[in-house]
Amino acid sequence: MSDSLYDVPMYDRFYRDLQRRLHGPNIRDVELEDLREPAIQTGVHTKFGSWGWRSTVSSRIGGKTCYLGGEKIREFHLSDEKKKIIAAAPGELEKVLHLMETLPFVRLRRQMGDNPEYNPKCTLYMSIADLKNHRQAYMWAHTMGPVTKAPGPEFMLIHIPEEHQIRQQVLTLPEHKLNIVLGSDYMGEDKKGFLRQGMHSADELGMLGLHAGTKVVVIRDHKSNKLKKYGVLLFGLSATGKSTWSCHQLGLDWSKGERTYVCQDDICFLKNNGEAYGSEQNYFVKTDVDKRLQEAMYNALVHKSALYENVMIDADGRPDFLDENLCGNGRAVIMRKRLKVRQGRGPFAMKNIWYPSLNLPPIDELDGLVFAFITRRNTIMTFSQRLNPIQAALAYLWGESSHSYASNPAKAGESVRTVGTDPFIIGSRAHKVNHFYKIIMNLAANYPGKVHFYQYNTGGMGEIIEISPDGKKKMVRKTERVPINTMAAIQRGDLRGTNVYRTSLLGTEEIVSAEGADLSAYMPEKYYSREQINTYLRDLVNGRRKFTEQVAEEGLMPEIVRAAEQSYRIAPEQETKVFMPAADKKTDPPPPKDKPASRLTDWKPNPRLARDRGWRYG
Repeated sequence: MSDSLYDVPMYDRFYRDLQRRLHGPNIRDVELEDLREPAIQTGVHTKFGSWGWRSTVSSRIGGKTCYLGGEKIREFHLSDEKKKIIAAAPGELEKVLHLMETLPFVRLRRQMGDNPEYNPKCTLYMSIADLKNHRQAYMWAHTMGPVTKAPGPEFMLIHIPEEHQIRQQVLTLPEHKLNIVLGSDYMGEDKKGFLRQGMHSADELGMLGLHAGTKVVVIRDHKSNKLKKYGVLLFGLSATGKSTWSCHQLGLDWSKGERTYVCQDDICFLKNNGEAYGSEQNYFVKTDVDKRLQEAMYNALVHKSALYENVMIDADGRPDFLDENLCGNGRAVIMRKRLKVRQGRGPFAMKNIWYPSLNLPPIDELDGLVFAFITRRNTIMTFSQRLNPIQAALAYLWGESSHSYASNPAKAGESVRTVGTDPFIIGSRAHKVNHFYKIIMNLAANYPGKVHFYQYNTGGMGEIIEISPDGKKKMVRKTERVPINTMAAIQRGDLRGTNVYRTSLLGTEEIVSAEGADLSAYMPEKYYSREQINTYLRDLVNGRRKFTEQVAEEGLMPEIVRAAEQSYRIAPEQETKVFMPAADKKTDPPPPKDKPASRLTDWKPNPRLARDRGWRYG
């Protein structure tokens, strides 16, 4: 990264000059209730009594989000587009100063989190030169809570949707706890702007900001028949299932006291004792929800309190959550306390599934803590893998998923890798991986048998995409998607302790059987030849190796690099054909029926590990 690209003194001067413009006569203080009337004036009233709006920009502009400041917060690998935005940033910031004393703004203050030590106070400055921008402030305000006297810190976000889309960008000044959104009217920029800063500030305070949902599951143990209480963290890129599986009841038996309670669906702050502070009071979810399979989310979506963005609403005011003809990213703010499921009949049959606290309890108050990594892949990856702590650190490092043929035909089948499944990391990605590694190794060493790691594939198996010489892709065979009920059975069985695993071709343990689900059809050998499987393995390893080398430049710990290098052994050597006379040909022995365990699966908890390496935290 070239220092000449960044003008840190200018950023500092801009922030000082900005302070004098934050209390002008053009800025009006508002509360949440003040925003309702101006917001609904530009909305559509639905049959459910809820309200919906459309935005010009329908997704987050991550490719135009730039971090301005000192070396610690800069991205290590910049695109040409981001370099142009950063080079032009001083001029754009000067314009922001002018607009801040020219345009009409509303100022709204809300609070992230609800805990004894970390509750960022979030101040939003929303330009209302276009009156429909009231709804963005209104929607965002519902995701946060009222400001209390709990400790801060203070965050600020300036949102000017009216900036021309030619200059569309998000400028983040993390050292000043400031975000500026320009030229986009997507509410997700407000949500993620504050949460991105929240994760970064949490990291600075010794916690670890995670792009992960959290839930508490009370379930009856298979061996003891006693109810046990588990905390679960669910990692996943957007649209892979964090919200779905944070809220899903997993087919639990309520008559026997079993429950799933949702804490968070998106962002939390992990402490060294396994406790995770929540961030949001209510959730901004993707709305492609099937009533039969995602009951709690559907019930919250059809309540009058829901607020829609880019959801298909017909001429009669009826929302269709599965109609994505106009937009494939329908969203809604749903109220956490409207997450309910029906149990039995009668007026009291609707039962709450929200946890009383936003926060996941520390491991001392739980029977177990589960780290679950959600991926969405469509070829040879089993629907569930059981991991050891080192493999879990690698799963966090790689943050794997893949492009789908439906959403991005040009990149269909290609891997997507994002450290921690977190596209909001400020500064070194390696620092995040190192911190996660230290936390889970410390927990696993000090709480043997209580910390568990899984990777769930919410995609499918069997997809074949052909690439023609001109680069075009053709779908030859679609993936066999994992049914939601099957995935629920897998997660239920993992918590009850009834699932069976064996060593897999990926070097981890793969699921063989799950209670209430037939997995016999979902084996790679039923879809692909050995040669095809080997090709997929080599492609997987090559992608992981390239990605790991890139992240390693940012300071990965040697232990993690070595573990990654050992994991590459799952890929067979590239076959080379050598001419041999018929009489001299040798027949290779068939591969062993059960592949021997990878060295990575030999990990055993060592209670002294954290202390010996200085990883114990208070």
